Amino acid sequence: MNNEFKKGFYFKLYESPFQSPFEKLFEVFKELITYTSGDFDEAIDWLRQLDNEYKLTDSSYTIDDFIEDLKKKGYIKEVLHDDGSTGTGLTAKTERAIRQQALDQIFGNLKRSGNGNHKTKHTGTGDEHTGELREFQFGDGLEQISLTESLRNSQINNGVDNFQLTERDLVVEDTQFKSQMSTVLMIDISHSMILYGEDRITPAKKVAMALAELITTKYPKDSLDILVFGNDAWTISIRDLPYLKVGPYHTNTVAGLQLAMDLLRRKRNTNKQIFMITDGKPSCVREKDGEYYMNSNGLDQYIVNKCYSQAQQARKLHIPITTFMIANDPYLQKFINRFTLENQGKAFYTGLKGLGEMIFEDYENNRKKRIK
Repeated sequence: MNNEFKKGFYFKLYESPFQSPFEKLFEVFKELITYTSGDFDEAIDWLRQLDNEYKLTDSSYTIDDFIEDLKKKGYIKEVLHDDGSTGTGLTAKTERAIRQQALDQIFGNLKRSGNGNHKTKHTGTGDEHTGELREFQFGDGLEQISLTESLRNSQINNGVDNFQLTERDLVVEDTQFKSQMSTVLMIDISHSMILYGEDRITPAKKVAMALAELITTKYPKDSLDILVFGNDAWTISIRDLPYLKVGPYHTNTVAGLQLAMDLLRRKRNTNKQIFMITDGKPSCVREKDGEYYMNSNGLDQYIVNKCYSQAQQARKLHIPITTFMIANDPYLQKFINRFTLENQGKAFYTGLKGLGEMIFEDYENNRKKRIK
């Protein structure tokens, strides 16, 4: 196991009395396969080293037995590489298991419901009960009437011996409208995301996997698009997340914002938002002639102004941008403050710790006015 890995990550190894040997190793394997961006052979090499150090297996169940079980259970398959050679790759079943693990780790205290969307602050004839009661009004549906409370009012108002149910006895339970949300998650994959001995891209993509799994399971009517930005910006699918790597890129925040707004323009939902995870300053823009203007020395005012213009454009489109800044340089925070002001959005200055919880809470709290 290389020194960079040891410096950046620490595994809390424990054995549950209810875990089989396969399940115990599979938990560690899912972590390793995320760190290696889907490289099965590298993940197994690291697993063997962890086994040597922590004695994860014994003679009754070895790493080779684990690999055989991965094949039998449909978690890995043989793949053909571009150069004609064969190797071992992940199946969709494994990709889903990795997303679920990310969701459990980051949003572990979340109580999932089988259905639902984002609640608004407006009450009325909706499809989710608030628990609050009010007097019956003309136009309220019969299904809204709280029978128990209405009968109780009837007894209080008219007495038990002279039972009658009048309009003034009726009470209804308020409901809330639910609205759909379209979210674009932007992930910075510039080279700085792995500089200084800290792997920042792995926590970022784990957050993306958790958010994708959350929306799929709890908010199926919502949409999530994921894009990455370096010198340029492009979309990736949810299934691509475990394989996401940092490149030798500058940071073209402008391209990411432009693509995010293009994606959201196509959505019919009124409720739209952009989440941006970044650790560095914008250092690149692409000019109209296709050439790149790059400057990594400090904050280039030309590039910065382009970012401010995109923030203003998003504001005109009623698209709030929430920035999760995982660096703490004061001059970068000053830039993000101005950027946030131009958009009237929000910014969180955080390290990697608690990043997932912050994104979840903000996603839950961004409950917009109901669609009319």
